[in-house]
Amino acid sequence: MRLGAHLRQDENPITTAEELGVDIFQMFVTDPQKWNKPQPHPHAAQIRESPIDVVVHSSYQINVASLNNRLRMPSRKAVEQQAQAAADLGAIGLVVHGGHLREGEDPAEGFANWRKLFERQQDKGGFAVPIFIENTAGGNHAMARTLESIERLWDAVGDFEQAGFCLDTCHAWAGGEDLIGLVERIRDITGRIDLVHLNNSRDEFDSGRDRHANLESGHIAPDVLAELMVQADAPTILETPTEGIPDDLAYLRSL
Repeated sequence: MRLGAHLRQDENPITTAEELGVDIFQMFVTDPQKWNKPQPHPHAAQIRESPIDVVVHSSYQINVASLNNRLRMPSRKAVEQQAQAAADLGAIGLVVHGGHLREGEDPAEGFANWRKLFERQQDKGGFAVPIFIENTAGGNHAMARTLESIERLWDAVGDFEQAGFCLDTCHAWAGGEDLIGLVERIRDITGRIDLVHLNNSRDEFDSGRDRHANLESGHIAPDVLAELMVQADAPTILETPTEGIPDDLAYLRSL
């Protein structure tokens, strides 16, 4: 079982990963709040050659489900570019949020746009790394908040080999999904869990708010999180507040 953390600001994440003693880490390849094209990482060779695995999280504004051409088209391009940047680092995959629509728009069109993402890229030979679609926390028009929406999304993309799934525990909790037995329910839909984002929540169940907490300080019982990690049996990334990550790792290792 590979256990690690998201390293947000580190110029050379390998150094921090080694200090934490993790097996895998997550990083951005560009400013997550902007549309900037990824640039070659100054420590790319060291990241590729390290025995520590890496996964890349895409920038936050990407929304491939959108019905707005001015958002969907740059989103498709950004996924392609960031997947290539992830491959250049030897990453196991690129995490992309499920996205959302605006009020009054037909969800079927949003799910169809997810399918078109893979269809269009398949014509180019596929993405450079697998795409791990992540469940999201809030929004009545989200593409991957509820099990029902995830099932509709998987009906659209599940036959593509490069479509993977990332399960975020805080997002599921905030989205109103019981974490007990969730791994089995997700696998019944997707057949797979490729990555876990193991996060506690600063807010109550079904709040719709995506605010992460360290494992022993949020509203989710930490033993429930630990059990979910074991059941998922997938690489696990902590996206908890940075100052508490060493304690989070120590808690999980103590089990």
